[in-house]
Amino acid sequence: MSTIVYMSVSALLSVTTALAIVVRIIANPLSNVFQKQLTAQAAHPLFITTTTFGFLSLLCLIFSLPLHLLSLSPAFWTIMLTVGLLSAAGNALLVKALQLGDLSVLGPINAYKSVVSIILGIALLGEVPGWLGIAGVLCIIAGSYFVLDAGATGQWSWALLHQPEIRYRLAALVCTATEAVFIKKAVLLSSPTIAFVFWCTLGFIVSLLWVAVALRHQWRQQLALVATHRRTYLLLFLSVGLMQLSTNFAFEGIQVGYALALFQLSAVLSVLFGYRFFQETHIRRKLLGAFIMVAGAVLITLAP
Repeated sequence: MSTIVYMSVSALLSVTTALAIVVRIIANPLSNVFQKQLTAQAAHPLFITTTTFGFLSLLCLIFSLPLHLLSLSPAFWTIMLTVGLLSAAGNALLVKALQLGDLSVLGPINAYKSVVSIILGIALLGEVPGWLGIAGVLCIIAGSYFVLDAGATGQWSWALLHQPEIRYRLAALVCTATEAVFIKKAVLLSSPTIAFVFWCTLGFIVSLLWVAVALRHQWRQQLALVATHRRTYLLLFLSVGLMQLSTNFAFEGIQVGYALALFQLSAVLSVLFGYRFFQETHIRRKLLGAFIMVAGAVLITLAP
């Protein structure tokens, strides 16, 4: 039986894709930890997003010359401009949500991202999931129920949607799920590396313009915080860079909806990190939900 499972997984995931998924699963919750730590020190979510894109853009300058950028199609540039807008908005909303809410709750909410991306993937990419894959996604959503209702009452309620951190997280989810589909299109038209370069640079341009308008009176104190907490900022930059680059390589080898569902394995780490770094509560119930989500991810790896 184990041999059959191994062969099924091997048929679906190449070594590169599998490695990219593992890196993404680890890097994403780590970046959330650093983002939440910085907002606790009065760093503004939009400024955190802008400095992250800015640092990564500087790194990309080293690699951009040999990428044959002038040979890219007009469709690629249109897609990447859309990605830049969605990425800047999605990341700023995510950091704002982390500023207000628990990492152990907001991380697993990302499970719904795979549903949005599957719908968009069918419409824009022609990626139709199989029944086993759909079952895995539904399992992941079911697991997220146990995470979401692990509040003080132990009961799920529509009142959760009135909590600002939940609304910010859901808005970020819609932006980033849509962004993921467009990134997949960009990867198909170029390469994971080229798509990453423009994810960084266009995201930086858009968010910098946003900062110039929204934070024109705060940028000096925000820069001072970068100097004070430079170690945390550096760790954030590296974790976000690894997260997005690994995402692009994963998209190259697997359907967007399946990839985003597999990324939800990071829900277990989000719960554990929330407990370890921020003393968040109801960890047992949240872990139960996270492991149900893991079971869903296993179903997806077995899908044809």
